[in-house]
Amino acid sequence: MKTLIKDADIIATFDQNMDEIKSGWIYIEDNVIKGVGSGQADGIRPDRIISGKGMMILPGFVNTHHHFYQSLTRAVKEVQSAKLFDWLVFLYEKWKNIDEEAVRVSTTVAIMEMMKSGVTTTTDHHYLFPKGHPYLIDSQMEGAQVTGVRFHPTRGSMCLSRKDGGLPPDSVVQEEEEILKDCERVIEKYHDPRPFSMRRIAIAPCSPFSVTEQLMKDTLWLAEKYDVIINTHVAETMDEDDYCLEHFGLKPVDYMEKLGWLSPRTWFTHMVWVSDEDIKKLSEHDVGMAHCPTSNMRLGSGIAPVTKMKDTGMRIGLGVDGSASNDSGNFLLEIRNALLLQRVKYGSDAITPREALYIGTMGGAKVMRMDKEIGSIEVGKAADIIGFKMDRLEFAGGLSDPVASLVLCDAKAVDFSMINGNVLIENGHFTRLDEQALIEEQNRVSKKLLESD
Repeated sequence: MKTLIKDADIIATFDQNMDEIKSGWIYIEDNVIKGVGSGQADGIRPDRIISGKGMMILPGFVNTHHHFYQSLTRAVKEVQSAKLFDWLVFLYEKWKNIDEEAVRVSTTVAIMEMMKSGVTTTTDHHYLFPKGHPYLIDSQMEGAQVTGVRFHPTRGSMCLSRKDGGLPPDSVVQEEEEILKDCERVIEKYHDPRPFSMRRIAIAPCSPFSVTEQLMKDTLWLAEKYDVIINTHVAETMDEDDYCLEHFGLKPVDYMEKLGWLSPRTWFTHMVWVSDEDIKKLSEHDVGMAHCPTSNMRLGSGIAPVTKMKDTGMRIGLGVDGSASNDSGNFLLEIRNALLLQRVKYGSDAITPREALYIGTMGGAKVMRMDKEIGSIEVGKAADIIGFKMDRLEFAGGLSDPVASLVLCDAKAVDFSMINGNVLIENGHFTRLDEQALIEEQNRVSKKLLESD
């Protein structure tokens, strides 16, 4: 299939030169961008023409952290004002009842919400495996496949329950041997390292306070064996700082260094409570970061020093995080909040709108080690493309700089989304999914889960 997107008002490429093309066109063969330019696309004979008139076109956003199943437990009354550890302890008693249906439908709905806000590639951190449900990753794969998203999930893990000094109940943790065996199974079954792959696997112990030191080391060994990337939560709260000092005699980043996890195959989520020395170590070891500003605000965890990290050249992406700590899966909100929080912390010149958008596109692609394939609009990249009509109410009076307006003027949703060459949102509506039916299914499953003992 030869596709031409033409007459776009502006194409913000987010390539190395941050080129922005007026009256632009993009030529695509199957799932790969073969040409980008302005004016007339002479000599091209496409099978399909898509009008970009009145639209701003960007590369699709890359979400670097989420917990899809948590979209079943948004805005739960009892923990609306709880901090992280208390929030987790309460919700584990609900989450221990999730099953294959819950994971499948919440995966589909969480991805759809992100797709509407511009995400074309996402990971997920699924670490919860209630007794009798050891293969929930397979349900997640099923739920993701129907959306058409580019998916790079993690097979997460927890092995320390409350009786071992952890936070979750016994019913949702697994033995280390079981975890490692299933990690291998999932990698061998689903991981596709080929260029433009739609499905890759990473492995991800939940956090320093939910797994053993040995499991962290074994996870690293397994990642090196299969050449996959690894992730965990690090330095999200001061409580975690205290926990690591008490149990390991080290702060979180130093503990990760001891385990050998400061590595180019690693990305850490949150990193709110890190020192200048921590940032130096992370940068020197080429460790990536998933910044989750809305979740950090919602739980009162703090503001990550992204401006300092950015200035070292660290790989930084954005994550909507779990929908029970964010209560939203809106990636546009993450971009806006990332900018606003850094300005609150460091001043009005801390980060520009284009820098915030770069973190959401090429930044995320670098974190996921996919920057040769996605993250920008240029020849040889995957056809993961989003578009916004600029005649919307939220942009009225903001067209002197439409690219910046996308961040500063509270964009609501994409009007167009193409993933891997497939048009999945057109005129603001899904082309392949029954949105209302899936909303109803999600609400039914959520009600059942919240009413469980």
